[in-house]
Amino acid sequence: MEFKKTFFKKGKILMTKIGYARVSSKEQNLDRQLQALQGVSKVFSDKLSGQSVERPQLQAMLNYIREGDIVIVTELDRLGRNNKELTELMNQIQIKGATLEVLNLPSMNGIEDENLRRLINSLVIELYKYQAESERKKIKERQAQGIEIAKKKGKFKGRQLKFKKNDPRLKHAFDLFLNGLSDKEVEEQTGINRRTFRRYRARYNVTVDQRKNNEKRDS
Repeated sequence: MEFKKTFFKKGKILMTKIGYARVSSKEQNLDRQLQALQGVSKVFSDKLSGQSVERPQLQAMLNYIREGDIVIVTELDRLGRNNKELTELMNQIQIKGATLEVLNLPSMNGIEDENLRRLINSLVIELYKYQAESERKKIKERQAQGIEIAKKKGKFKGRQLKFKKNDPRLKHAFDLFLNGLSDKEVEEQTGINRRTFRRYRARYNVTVDQRKNNEKRDS
């Protein structure tokens, strides 16, 4: 088990800089973020989507930090992707008595008063979150407008289906389901993600009622 030292000077806790880095998949590279975080005491890193807070190293970082620490990320979306989760994570950092510093936002280094630093830091991050959330909404609106225009012109094809109705693998999955297997068991046997399989069941009306009817005929 690793123990962290807390240093005091004239009755004040000295801050320790803790870095957190994240990329969305194992194929992506952390080097750029790690280069930017070179000056910190310790770095935690994940190779997982930011849409989930169930990231082992993120949780390890939250457990590790102490009062007076500064959590440093290169960009705010490395910490999280949506407003609600970001707010929850920032609250957890603040409850520990630590602060968050985002390298692509204005630095608070010149402000010596800790309370003022925390206040300005929080305000800047809240503004950034609002801006990022607004930009995401604008992107979705533009996408919806583009799709609507394409539909009117007859050019919109929508998302391509992964399986056609007569696909042998999908038919086998339907047969397994109708013979009593759960969506999870079908996923284990066919490799078709259970959420994807449910969408195909809904599309082609393969229901639990059909399975019950089959069981009645067989009994």
